[in-house]
Order: sequence, then C-alpha cells, then structure tokens
Amino acid sequence: MMEKEEKYRLLTAQIHSLIEGETDRVSVMANISATIQEEMGFFWTGFYIVYGDELRLGPFQGSVACMHIPFGRGVCGTAWQRRATVVVPDVEEFPGHIACSSLSRSEIVVPVFNAKNEVVAVLDIDSRDLNTFDEVDQKWLEDIVKTLAHLF
Repeated sequence: MMEKEEKYRLLTAQIHSLIEGETDRVSVMANISATIQEEMGFFWTGFYIVYGDELRLGPFQGSVACMHIPFGRGVCGTAWQRRATVVVPDVEEFPGHIACSSLSRSEIVVPVFNAKNEVVAVLDIDSRDLNTFDEVDQKWLEDIVKTLAHLF
C-alpha cells in the first residue's frame, strides 16, 4: 500500500497539471474535488463558497449535502471563522457539528484564501472512519487549495 505522503505527492502533481492555465473557478473546484475523491477514496469531498455571511454548496463529489452553512457554524463555518484548517477526529464530539450525513465520522476543512488573504471558500472532506485526518492531510490539502487563490 502506498504511503499517504507519496499518495498526496502524486495527487498534487496530478491536480497541478490538470488545472494549469484554467481560469474558471467552478471547473477547477469540480476537478479538484473529483481528483481528491477518486485518488484518496474519501466519503465526501467538496467546496463551499463564501456568499455574504454564509457558505453555499459548490462543486463536490459524494452524497447530497447541506446547501447553506452560516459563518461560525459547524466545522466548515468554524474553519472560515478561525481562518485555519480544522481537523475533527470524531464529528460526534465537535460542538455544533452539522450532520449532512450520518455516515460521516471524521472531517477536515481547509480554508481557501484569495490574493487579498480573505477566506473565499472552504474545502470540506468527510470520512466514514474515525481519526482519518492528520497533519499530513492538512499540509498537502493546504498546498492544493493555494492553487485556487488567483481564481477569486
């Protein structure tokens, strides 16, 4: 089995080549979601985009999802508010977790910043297993979302 670091290294290279020169943010987010989902096998992978004081569902791969998340609510809204990645080993222990699916057990949410250092979206990934995400996921996913800054 391939080590997580190596898997992410290959995934990141694949994403960079896939989106190089692309300027449509929806298309880029759609292909990033699909690539992460396909290569990593997570339960749900997608983006929420900032619209005023809420996050709205953007391109994703997986089952039906919540469409509106208020600032500071749930894991996604908290990552937006903190302007930092949030790793949740067990979603049932996260205060105010918004359960879009009862099958989600752990989660990581990575904020996407634009060139002005404003949070413009978040990358949300859910797993069916507890304790799926760690500092390796955080490091590589933060690197991946940096490729979106110029699109906002």
